[in-house]
Amino acid sequence: MEYLEFELPIKELEDQLEKCQIIGKESDVDVSETSLQILQKLDVAKKEIYKNLTPWQRVQLSRHPNRPYTLDYISSICGDSFLELHGDRNFKDDKAMIGGLGKIGDQSFMFIGQQKGYNTKTRQYRNFGMANPEGYRKALRLMKSAEKFGIPVVSLIDTPGAYPGLEAEERGQGEAIARNILEMTRLKVPIITIIIGEGASGGALGIGVGDKVLMLENTWYSVISPESCSSILWRSWEYKEQAATALKLTAKDMKRMKLVDEIIKEPLGGAHKDRDKTFLTVSNAIVKSYADFKNLSPKELVTKRMDKYSQMGVFND
Repeated sequence: MEYLEFELPIKELEDQLEKCQIIGKESDVDVSETSLQILQKLDVAKKEIYKNLTPWQRVQLSRHPNRPYTLDYISSICGDSFLELHGDRNFKDDKAMIGGLGKIGDQSFMFIGQQKGYNTKTRQYRNFGMANPEGYRKALRLMKSAEKFGIPVVSLIDTPGAYPGLEAEERGQGEAIARNILEMTRLKVPIITIIIGEGASGGALGIGVGDKVLMLENTWYSVISPESCSSILWRSWEYKEQAATALKLTAKDMKRMKLVDEIIKEPLGGAHKDRDKTFLTVSNAIVKSYADFKNLSPKELVTKRMDKYSQMGVFND
C-alpha cells in the first residue's frame, strides 16, 4: 500500500497495529485491548484527515497510483459484455483513449474514456492518459455510431490534458477537441459524463459535454493543472498548493458553481480503498442518470442540454 505525505499518521498507526498483532501471534501475550485502542485511534485519525482535505490533497488523491482507471470501471461494471472498438478510421488507434460497447443489466451503453498506465511500460503505451487528435476523433466516431443506433453514451474522464506535442498540433489537436464539443452538444442520445480522476483542460472537455455531469468526491476539474498554473503565475511549481485553492477545482467547488450536477461519494480514504464499493456506486449513478433522460425525445434532449450549458457563467451585475 502506498501512502501520500498527509497519510503518514495513518501509516504509523497501521504499522503499530501490525506489530502489535504479530507480537500477539508469536507469544502468549493478550494484545486485544491494545489492538482495540490502536484501531480506535486509527478510526479517529482517518476521519479527521479525510474529512478536512485541502484542494491540493484532493488533487494528490485523484492521482493516487492505486486509484482505479477507466478500464477498471468498465471491466467491473460491464463484465464480459464489454467490446472494445478501435481506430479513428483516419490515422491510427490512440491507446490513451479507449471506447466500446458494454451493458449494465439489459441496457447497452457506449463507453468512452482516457486510460492511464500502471507502470512505466504501460504508462508509455497509454501516453500517460494524454490523447492525440486521433483519440478524440475515435471518441467522436464511437459517439456518432451510438447516436445512429440509439445507444446512450457514458464518458469517463481521467487525464492530465490532451497531448501537447508538435505532432498532435500538426494533426489538429485544437480542431479535434472543438469538433467534439460541438458535436456532443447536439448528439441525439443521452450523454452521462463522470470525472473519475483528473479533469484537466481541453483534454477533459473533449469528451466532457453531458446531459448529466458527475464528479467523484476526490477528483478535480479545471482549465489548467495546479502545477502549470503555479509555473505561469509564480514562475515556479512551489506554489501549486496555493494555485489549487485559487482554481476552485474540487467537486464541491464545481457543484457550488453549477458546473457539475452531482458529486459521487467515495469510500473513506478514496476510491482505491474499496474498489468494489466505488464501482457499484458509479454503476448505480449511471443507471439513475440514464433514467432521467431515456424518455426524452432527441429534440428535447438537445434543447435541454444546450440550455444547461448556455446558463453556465451567467451572472447578474
